[in-house]
Amino acid sequence: MNDVQLWTYVLVALTFGLYIGIAIWSRAGSTKDFYVAGGGVSPLANGMATAADWMSAASFISMAGIIAFAGYDGSVYLMGWTGGYVLLALLLAPYLRKFGKFTVPDFIGDRYYSKTARIVAVICALLVSFTYVAGQMRGVGLVFSRFLEVDINTGVVIGMVIVLFYAVLGGMKGITYTQVAQYCVLIFAFMVPAIFISIQMTGNPIPQLGMGSTLNDGSGTYLLDKLNGLSTELGFAEYTSGTKSTIDVLAITLALMVGTAGLPHVIVRFFTVKRVKDARKSAGLALLLIAILYTTAPAVAVFARTNMINTVSNQDYTSMPDWFTKWEKTKLIRFTDKNGDGKIQYVADASKNELVVDRDIMVLANPEIANLPAWVIALVAAGGLAAALSTAAGLLLVISASVSHDLIKKVFVPTITEKGELWAARIAATGAVVVAGYFGINPPGFVAAVVALAFGLAAASFFPAIVLGIFYKKMNKEGAVAGMVVGISLMLFYMLKFKFGIFDGGKEAVPGLAKDWWFGISPEGFGTVAMMVNFTVSIVVMRFTSAPPQNVQEIVEDIRIPSGAGKASGH
Repeated sequence: MNDVQLWTYVLVALTFGLYIGIAIWSRAGSTKDFYVAGGGVSPLANGMATAADWMSAASFISMAGIIAFAGYDGSVYLMGWTGGYVLLALLLAPYLRKFGKFTVPDFIGDRYYSKTARIVAVICALLVSFTYVAGQMRGVGLVFSRFLEVDINTGVVIGMVIVLFYAVLGGMKGITYTQVAQYCVLIFAFMVPAIFISIQMTGNPIPQLGMGSTLNDGSGTYLLDKLNGLSTELGFAEYTSGTKSTIDVLAITLALMVGTAGLPHVIVRFFTVKRVKDARKSAGLALLLIAILYTTAPAVAVFARTNMINTVSNQDYTSMPDWFTKWEKTKLIRFTDKNGDGKIQYVADASKNELVVDRDIMVLANPEIANLPAWVIALVAAGGLAAALSTAAGLLLVISASVSHDLIKKVFVPTITEKGELWAARIAATGAVVVAGYFGINPPGFVAAVVALAFGLAAASFFPAIVLGIFYKKMNKEGAVAGMVVGISLMLFYMLKFKFGIFDGGKEAVPGLAKDWWFGISPEGFGTVAMMVNFTVSIVVMRFTSAPPQNVQEIVEDIRIPSGAGKASGH
């Protein structure tokens, strides 16, 4: 067993032991514990848990990888996901907390006084959550397959068992305190190698500044200039120049922003604090904690891309370092010697390019490429697992709460006992883990692409219903239901047509169909269009149907009155 593998076993065993210990210590004894951790979490703990919940495998593993390959164009993910948090903190979190419901379908069901609205919201929550969790399970499989040197499918199964244990036993209470620990692990694991490599390449210990500094080889060349030069030599676009259209950049950014604000597993976190003002406070703290990773990701992308090109381009295949052959076994790096010279031709021209690199490996392989110590490489593996598992657990809770609370308790079996509901939640979580595992073993694309589609689905379905439910007292059930159904159907159609080629004979969808995109907007950005259609349909249908009951309008007015913002909510 090599040093990296030994360190990985040690650090993964320690962190997993910590997560399981916390789950046992904080196991749920009631449905309130299971759904909202008893409603007594401090703003700091909730801020850390929210940050871990939100910074998924896409943020930790995939985002810097996307930026490393897309360069300037990758900044849409930074802007969209971070901007979404500001929107959530200012526009939605305090009001939803004041309404005092456990889940988003619960809010929609009560606000729109309709079982149909509740069922539609549950279906939307399940679609969003399963699309999102597929990306997390693939992230878990990636880490296990490389660092524990097991089959990628075996890795997914191990991750399923761990998540199932602490999500089913502890519910939201167990997940909250586990996520506090996972935030500490993932942020340490992301920052340590970034600081090491920044010092190694530029002599500056702050990665955000190192990215814009001169190389410490005495040449006086700026790192970004060096990367631009390497990129253009190989036929790629300049790293610091954008190729996406302005309309697509705006659409993706907005879809990610409003998708963040409509994500059911993030919104439920604001029900776990005691007071409305604590919801605002924890949203602000989460933003600061998230910013640590998000401002570092572009630097990690630059370091990884520069080191990757320097290490592999035009190099003799037989003299490649150990990390290259290890990643080759996972099939996430593939070399095909097209011209038979034994050297790796890594170029933009697809007919001549001999190297295919999966963008999901950039963060995980970065410390190895930079030849950092074995414990740092293993730490990144533990961090990647913490990021994927923390979000997977939050999503599984949304799925189980949607089934047990919103479908069984509120629609089909209103007389169910609290104990029966708790068992239903645990059985639903178990079923959700099995489905999530299937998606992890049969993944629909790389992690961040799948996750971006989940944000589009959330934007297309939930965001208009929540915003209109809070700020427009005359919005009725007919308008909300019609809007959600049309919005999510349109997004699903576009996603299946242009991402997976379902309606085009199954042809390769990513580069080949781009010229056919409606309005020049990619599937990742189409959530913006579907959201606007949802708003329009909701308001038009509302105009031709009856107004909501007076008591519902009064509840909506009460939610928006700020006078009780500092007091304990009665819910």
